[in-house]
Amino acid sequence: MATKVFMEALSPTMEEGRLVKWLKNEGDAVKSGDALAEVETDKAIMELVARGDGVLRKRLVGEGDSRPVGQLVGVIATPDENIDALLAEAGGGAAPAAAAAGTSAAQQPAQAAAQTRESAGASPVPRSPSESQGEASAPPQQKTAGQPAGVAAGSRASAPAQPQPPQGNGGGVRSSPLARRLAHEQGVDLGQLRGSGPGGRIIKRDIEAAAAASVGAAPSAAPILRAPQPAREGDFQDLTLTQIRKTIARRLSESIGPIPTFYLTAEYDLDRVEEMRKAMTKLGDEFKVSVNDVLLKAVATALTQHPEVNAHWLGDRIRMFNRVHLGVAVATDDGLIVPVLFDADRKSMREISAEVKELARLARERRLKPEQYTGSTFSVSNLGMYGIDQFTAIINPPETAILAVGRAEDKVMSVDGEFVVRKRLRITMSCDHRAVDGAVGARFLQTLGRMIENPLVMVA
Repeated sequence: MATKVFMEALSPTMEEGRLVKWLKNEGDAVKSGDALAEVETDKAIMELVARGDGVLRKRLVGEGDSRPVGQLVGVIATPDENIDALLAEAGGGAAPAAAAAGTSAAQQPAQAAAQTRESAGASPVPRSPSESQGEASAPPQQKTAGQPAGVAAGSRASAPAQPQPPQGNGGGVRSSPLARRLAHEQGVDLGQLRGSGPGGRIIKRDIEAAAAASVGAAPSAAPILRAPQPAREGDFQDLTLTQIRKTIARRLSESIGPIPTFYLTAEYDLDRVEEMRKAMTKLGDEFKVSVNDVLLKAVATALTQHPEVNAHWLGDRIRMFNRVHLGVAVATDDGLIVPVLFDADRKSMREISAEVKELARLARERRLKPEQYTGSTFSVSNLGMYGIDQFTAIINPPETAILAVGRAEDKVMSVDGEFVVRKRLRITMSCDHRAVDGAVGARFLQTLGRMIENPLVMVA
């Protein structure tokens, strides 16, 4: 009996998915659990698996096309089974792109690959970590498969072809999005490298090693400025929205419009934080922590004393949490994603440091599992590393507040009648006034300030 292949909800918030790449061709034998295709959800690249045994008789969606959850995208059946009724139910047979051009099923993969090469920055995407382990690419990007499938120049039918690494299911070069970006910036030929990632995928360390070997520079050295970009034709380019960008647009529209938001800004002294960090570093690299690690620990600890801020607005009630699950905003090439540091208040600074680094890596490689980016009770966004002094962040519903962290900088201050230079940190808290009043937010920031300016209380 034929098995329908549907676009499945591969993440809790997924409403539609973009089929990045078919992993099986029509006519290939498949077993239940086999990976049929890679699908870009709103957060990561996941594998769509077979739910029955047989032969992949029909692929109903072209590579790069998006479909809502629940729509038929393929059919698995025995070689001689009649599937005409299923194809009629699907409204046709061939994948849209191939059907329009009268292309045969055997030609579809090649055509899809050609379309991908014409897309600015489009490239193959790594699998989700839920199916494969090890380092892959940056987020997903992960950014990789999240790239637009179609780019049109304003005065052209399509954008000028951009140089891309070879692609394919078998013999093509597989590489992470971060690796491709670094290779472009440093002039490394991906075709000449052997990847050390899973399945031979080229990853960041392979590019760094190749760059170091070619110019004698340290692997960590990176150009301050981006390499010149190829000239583009036409007056403009239209980029197809990725699933993560669609979700960001929808979620933020739900936030800043209907939520009555107010902002509280405070500035804290970091001198004691710096003293503590230097003392910890002297104990060895395994004790080294960043200012951000200390700040996350301080936020988590302060939230335990102010559960009214560690809360969700649920329309007819406010849910205050007894556990602190801290969302940590991570910028990726495709947009912002917020992995979650669960029970952050119960973790040491060293544990927070290690876990945040790992979550950020998985986020940029688009390899986060759904359970790693859902369930936060409060979020922190830090743009200090980009030289931003101060900014306001948009609340991530249903959370009731978010903390925006600027850069730490030296400032001249008057202390006991003398001018001294002190390192200061400015933060801004966005609050949902339906759940958090000004005085409530201010008391939380006062507690946070005491933690930051007296960090030893967090390790006592």
